[in-house]
Amino acid sequence: MANPLISIFRVKELKERIFFTTMMLVVFRIGAYIPIPGINVQNLQLALLAGSTGNFIVDYLDFFAGGAFSNFSVFMLGIMPYISMSIIMQLLLIVFPKLKKISQEEGGKKKIQKYQRIGTVGICLVQSFAVTQYANSLGEQILTIPLWPNFTIVAMITVTTGTMFLMWIGEQITKRGIGNGISILIFAGIVARLPTALWELFNLVQRGELNPILVIVILGIFVAVVTLVVYEQQGQRKIPVNYAKRVVGRRMYGGAPNAFIPFKINPSGVIPVIFASSILTFPMQILSSFEAPWVRAVVDALRPHGTLYNILYVLLIVFFAYFYTQVSLNPSEISKQIRENGGSIPGIRSDKMEDYLTRILNRIVLPGSLYLAAIAVLPSIYMSLFSFPSSVSYILGGTSLLIMVGVDLDTMSQIEGLLKMHHHEGLTRKGRLKGRNL
Repeated sequence: MANPLISIFRVKELKERIFFTTMMLVVFRIGAYIPIPGINVQNLQLALLAGSTGNFIVDYLDFFAGGAFSNFSVFMLGIMPYISMSIIMQLLLIVFPKLKKISQEEGGKKKIQKYQRIGTVGICLVQSFAVTQYANSLGEQILTIPLWPNFTIVAMITVTTGTMFLMWIGEQITKRGIGNGISILIFAGIVARLPTALWELFNLVQRGELNPILVIVILGIFVAVVTLVVYEQQGQRKIPVNYAKRVVGRRMYGGAPNAFIPFKINPSGVIPVIFASSILTFPMQILSSFEAPWVRAVVDALRPHGTLYNILYVLLIVFFAYFYTQVSLNPSEISKQIRENGGSIPGIRSDKMEDYLTRILNRIVLPGSLYLAAIAVLPSIYMSLFSFPSSVSYILGGTSLLIMVGVDLDTMSQIEGLLKMHHHEGLTRKGRLKGRNL
C-alpha cells in the first residue's frame, strides 16, 4: 500500500462504508435544523439573543447535540439519553446477578439491548417533558400552539422519536459504516460547532472584548493538548507472555516469540468523559426547567464552570475509568484465557496472575484517569481565568478534544485494519490463481 488515502478509494467495501457513514451524518445534520412542530423559529432566536435563559446551560447541552438543542430541533436531545441508559444498564448488570446471568445466556445480549432501548424511551419522555417547560420559560411567543396539551404531547413524541432514530442511525453506522456509530454522532456534533466557535472568537477579538495575544496562546494550548492526547491514547504497557509449544496433528502451535498483552495507558478511552458528562447533564437538563428558588440554587451550583461541578466531574471520570476498565478488561478472564492456552507471565506464578494483572491495571488507570480529568476541566479554566465565552470554551476545551481525538484515532485504526485485510485477501487470491496456472 503506497498511500493509504489513495488505497481507501480503491477498496470497494471501504468506499461503500465511508459513503454510507457520510450519508447518515448528512441526515443527522439536516435533522439538527428541523424544528419541533409548534415552535416559532424567529421568536425563538430573538428570545435566545435576549438572554432569557442561562446561556451556559444552552451552550453545554448544544455541545453534545451539535447545536440541535438551541434550534429546538427533532434531534435536540441528541444521543445522550441512550448513553445515560447504557450507564444505568451497566450498573444494573453488576448490582443484579440475575440480570447478568441473562446477558450471558444464548440470545441474552439481544434481551439486554431490548431493555436498554425501552429504558431509553423512558428517559427521553422525561427529558422531553422538561424541554416543554424550558420552552414555556422562554415565553409564550415562541409557541404557535397551546403549551398543554398540544405542544407538550407533540414535543414529547417528536423529540423521543428523534432520539430513537439517532440511536438507529448509530447502530447502522457501526454495522454498515466506519467506526462506532454513537461516538461518530457525538464527534460530528462537536466538529459541526467548531467553525461557529472560531467565528465567534474572531468577532470577540475584532470588537476588542478579547486580547488577540491571549487568543493565540489559547489556540497554541489547543494544539499542544491535541498532541498530548494523541500520545496518551497510543501509549501502552506491554505484559510479556510465554506460550508453551503444542503439537496438534502435524502442526505445532504456541511458542510465539515476543508475545505480549497490550494494556493502554488509558484503556477506557473517552468513555469515562462521555459517561461523566451524561450523568451531570441529565439532572441539570431536568432541573433547569423549573423556577423554584431551591431548584435554581441547585442548577446554579451545578453550572458547568462551577467548583462543585468540576469536583463531581473529576470524581466521576476517575470512577468510570476504573469501572469501564474492569468491565472491558477483566483480569480474571484474561488470566483464565492465558492459562487455557498454555501461557504464563515470566516471573509470576499461575495462581498469582490475576492479582498481578489487577495491580498493573490499577497503576495504569489512576494516572490515565487523572490525565483525562485534567484535560476535561480546561473549559472551566478558560472561562474563569480568561473570561472566554462558554460556547467557545466547550469546543476548544478538554472534553471536545478528548472525544475528537479518541474517535478519530479509533476510526482511522478501523480503516487501517480494513485496508490490511483487503491487502491480505488480494495476496491470497493471487496465490490461488498462480497455483491453478501451474
